[in-house]
Amino acid sequence: MSIVERALRRLQADASASPTRRVFGKVVETAAAQAETGRVISIDQDALRVAGLLAPKHQERQIASQYRQIKRPLMAAAMGKGQEPLPNGRLIMVASAMTGEGKTFTAVNLAFSMAMEKDLHVVLVDGDVAKPQISKMFGVDAERGLLDAVIDPAIELERLILPTDVPNLFLLPAGTRSDRATELLASERMVEAMNWLLRKHERRIFVFDSPPLLVTSEAPALAEVAGQIVVVVRAEYTEQHVLMDALSRLPEGCSPSLVLNQSTRKSATGYYYYGYGVPEGSDANTSDL
Repeated sequence: MSIVERALRRLQADASASPTRRVFGKVVETAAAQAETGRVISIDQDALRVAGLLAPKHQERQIASQYRQIKRPLMAAAMGKGQEPLPNGRLIMVASAMTGEGKTFTAVNLAFSMAMEKDLHVVLVDGDVAKPQISKMFGVDAERGLLDAVIDPAIELERLILPTDVPNLFLLPAGTRSDRATELLASERMVEAMNWLLRKHERRIFVFDSPPLLVTSEAPALAEVAGQIVVVVRAEYTEQHVLMDALSRLPEGCSPSLVLNQSTRKSATGYYYYGYGVPEGSDANTSDL
């Protein structure tokens, strides 16, 4: 059985075993200054903690510290702090090889952590257009979003970005599903739309929750647009050859960051995250994978 076949079987098993996801947000009418459309997403952070999508109170400081370590090099490359900014470095894609590795957890917590920065706006983008979990979680799966603006140039993408009641945090839904999602994400229109957003607001970072690299064709297409890619690896779950196959799907010359998720082994520095950079060859730092 091929890696892709095993990934599809695992996807089907996860879908049948998982209970219906709860909704942790809803769109409400507001007169808040940051909501140009008069609408804002109200997020139930306590419910997110109970569901395990945000750190529980007793681990909040520890997890927050870890995400500070993860976000710093990403932000430096995005904003050019102490170095030249990467091309499209403010477009950060969070992916994984297969389902169940924690990419959505990582995308949400990374976006929340970055939103704590002063004078920085963070847009959490539901880039998993085939299985829009972010949109469902925050009650915006019926809203127009990314794919709608790529399909129709007359739709102003900026107006589809919804503010949340978390300071500096915004959300862009996946939008209307399409059988041509891969082609749309790989299109020149997608590139133009992203470039326009980057020019519109220079203090804005986009965090994309991506589909798994080995399960859909949309993820490699999205990777062509992103300036930075974070690949989430689940401890004691992701096999080394599966990870290497997933990394091979990324654009040539790409240097992704790797984050180890759900590790129970404490590193020498006291953090449970994995380092940055692509493993070099088969003998790379994969003993924990």
